[in-house]
Amino acid sequence: MSNNSVFILQAEYTPFSLPKVDCFNQMNENSPETSTESTGEVNTLDVKEDGTNSASTSSSELTYNDKDIPSADESSSRRNNDLENAGFTQEEFASLLGKYDYNFKPGDLVKGTVFALEPKGAMIDIGAKTAAFMPMQEVSINRVEGLSDVLQPSESREFFIMTEENEDGQLALSIRRIEYQRAWERVRQLQKEDATIYSEVFATNRGGALVRVEGLRGFIPGSHISARKIKEDLEGEYLPLKFLEVDEERNRLVLSHRRALVEKKMNRLEVGEVVVGSVKGIKPYGAFIDIGGVSGLLHISEISHEHIETPHNVLNVNDQMKVMIIDLDSERGRISLSTKALEPEPGDMLTDPQKVFNKAEEMAAKYKQMLFEQTDENEEQLATTLTENE
Repeated sequence: MSNNSVFILQAEYTPFSLPKVDCFNQMNENSPETSTESTGEVNTLDVKEDGTNSASTSSSELTYNDKDIPSADESSSRRNNDLENAGFTQEEFASLLGKYDYNFKPGDLVKGTVFALEPKGAMIDIGAKTAAFMPMQEVSINRVEGLSDVLQPSESREFFIMTEENEDGQLALSIRRIEYQRAWERVRQLQKEDATIYSEVFATNRGGALVRVEGLRGFIPGSHISARKIKEDLEGEYLPLKFLEVDEERNRLVLSHRRALVEKKMNRLEVGEVVVGSVKGIKPYGAFIDIGGVSGLLHISEISHEHIETPHNVLNVNDQMKVMIIDLDSERGRISLSTKALEPEPGDMLTDPQKVFNKAEEMAAKYKQMLFEQTDENEEQLATTLTENE
C-alpha cells in the first residue's frame, strides 16, 4: 500500500452535528489547514456518522445543479412570484407606468421629430401613441412652395398642439401658430422702441397699401403714404415705415410711410426754418405742402393775419411757395407750417404774396429772435417763482 493511501479509522465518538458545507467556499479554499492530500491525517470533522470519509461522499451532495442557477437574461428563469414580493400588484405597476405617459393639451409646445413628408402635410413623432400630423397650411406664417422649404426628414424642432386627439388618437400640430405668436411679440417690441422698419409693398387697394412685417400682414392707409408716391405704383417698392397701431386681439397692424419720412426729415429741420414747398392738396381747413418728400399742413389760420374764407382764394395746387416751420411733432409725424409769420404787413399774403416770399428769411430771423426772447423770459419767470417758494 502506497504512502499516499488514506486510512479510514473506525472511532467511537459522541455524535454531533456537522457544520454545513459551503460548496463554493470549499472549492475556492486551498489552505494547509483544510488540505489532506499530503499529510495522510484525518480530521475528525471530516468523518461522517456512518464512518465514511467526506472524500468518498457522492459528488451530487457536494456539487450543484445547473438548473438551480437562474439565467441572467431569460424571462423564463424568473419566478412567478417576483411581483408578489415587490410590494405592489401588476395593476399598480401598470398604473405607475401610466403616470409617466405624456399628457398633451391644445396650446402646448412639444418637441417632435419629422419622419415623413406627405403631399398634404408632415407626420411628426412626439412620443404619443399615434404619430401627429401637421397640415400643409400650418407649416409656416410665410408662403412656401412645399414642405421641404421648411422641414427635412429626421429634423427635430418645436411644434404647437392645435387640437385634442381625434378618434384615431392623432394630434394636429402647427409651426405657423408658433411663428404667429412670436411675430406679434417682435412687432410689439419694435413699436415700443419706436423703430423704423423697411417692408415691401405686395399689393394696393382703394384704402392704401399692404406689406408684410415679421410675416404678419400690415396696412398703410392712403393718408399715410408719401405725397410724392402714387399709390398704384408702389407695388414691389420697399418703404420705410413707422408703427401706428399694433393690436393682436383685433388682428390689426397699421403703419405709416409718411411718419417715417417725417421723422427722417425732422432730424434735419428746426422750428423757425424757412423751406420751399409745393401745394399738393387743398382742404377747407388748410393746404398740404410738400417739403422735400414729406407733407406739412398750412392751416387756414396760419395763411394770413387777415381772415380767409377758404384757402382756394389764396392758393392753387402745384403753387411753389416759401413757408416757415412753426412746429414739429415727431410722435404724430406732423409738421405745422405758416406764411402768416412771414408777412411783413398783415394781409400781404392776400395782396402781394411775392413780397412775403422775398422777405421770408428776414421775417423768419425776427421770428426766431422773438422765440429766443420768449424762452429767456419764461426761464427768468420760472427762476423767480422757485426762489420765492424757497
